[in-house]
Amino acid sequence: MNGSQDPTTAQNQASAPAGVSAGSSAGAAAKGKRALIVGASSGMGEAMVQQLVAEGYAVAAVARRQDRLDALAAAAQGHPGRVVAIAHDVNRVDEVPGLVERVISELGGLDFYVYAAGVMPDVEAEEYDTEKDLLMVDVNLSGFIAWTNPIARYFHSQRSGTIVGIGSIAGDRGRKGAPVYGATKAAMETLLESLRNRLAERSVRVVTVKPGMIETPMTEHLDKLMMPVSAKRAAKEILKVSRGKLWNTRHIPLRWLPVSLVIRSIPSFLFRKTSI
Repeated sequence: MNGSQDPTTAQNQASAPAGVSAGSSAGAAAKGKRALIVGASSGMGEAMVQQLVAEGYAVAAVARRQDRLDALAAAAQGHPGRVVAIAHDVNRVDEVPGLVERVISELGGLDFYVYAAGVMPDVEAEEYDTEKDLLMVDVNLSGFIAWTNPIARYFHSQRSGTIVGIGSIAGDRGRKGAPVYGATKAAMETLLESLRNRLAERSVRVVTVKPGMIETPMTEHLDKLMMPVSAKRAAKEILKVSRGKLWNTRHIPLRWLPVSLVIRSIPSFLFRKTSI
C-alpha cells in the first residue's frame, strides 16, 4: 500500500489550512516548483518524484515506507531539486491536516499535487471479502478525500495550483473481477470532475489520469499480455498532460482511450457475459 478532514464551514472552505497562509514562503523552493506526491514510494508516484527533482522541484514525498523515502531523498542529492520525506499511512486521516500544514511550510507554498496511493488486492471470482473491500475504500478513496480537501481549499485561496488524481480504466464499468476497486476509481473520477468544475473559476487545474496496464508492484500479478508500459514512461506522460491544457481526463498510455470507448459502448446484457 502506497503512502495516504477537516470539518469546515462554508467560509473556511475558501481559506488555506489553519496556520498557513496562501502566500506563505518559508524560503524553500521557487514558486511553480513546489510539489506534493502522496503514494511516492513505488510505481508512478516514485517515478514522478524522481522526474520532478531532476527538474528542480522541491517535492514532499509521502508514503508508508520510511526506507524507500530515505532512498528517494538520498538519490535526490546532486540534482537541482530536493525531497522532503514524510512517512504516513493514508488510513490515518486524522494526521492529514497537520501534514498539509507541514508540507506547505517546508516547501514555502505548494503548486502541484498528485494522489497516487492505491491498493488492489487479489479478489477471487466468488470471493466477497469485506476486509479487502474496505481497505480499497480507505486507501483509494477516503485517503484521497482526506488529502485533497485541504489542498483544494489552499489552491482555491491562492487562485492557482494543479491537482492530479490517479484513477483507472477499471472505473469505466462494473467489472466482475474487481468490483470495489473499480467502484473506488469511478467515485474518484466523479469527485475530480466536481472539483474541476468548482475550482475552474479560481484558475486551479484538476486532471484525471486513467492508466491502463502499468508496470508497478500493484500489477505484478496481472496478465502481461496486456502490454504494460513502465512506471517511468507513465509518469512522464502524466506530468506532460498535467502541464498542458488539452486534456482534463487522459488515458495513459493514450492507446487505452479507444479501448475504454469500446468497453463503455457494450450493452450491459452483453458486458456481463465477458471476462473483461
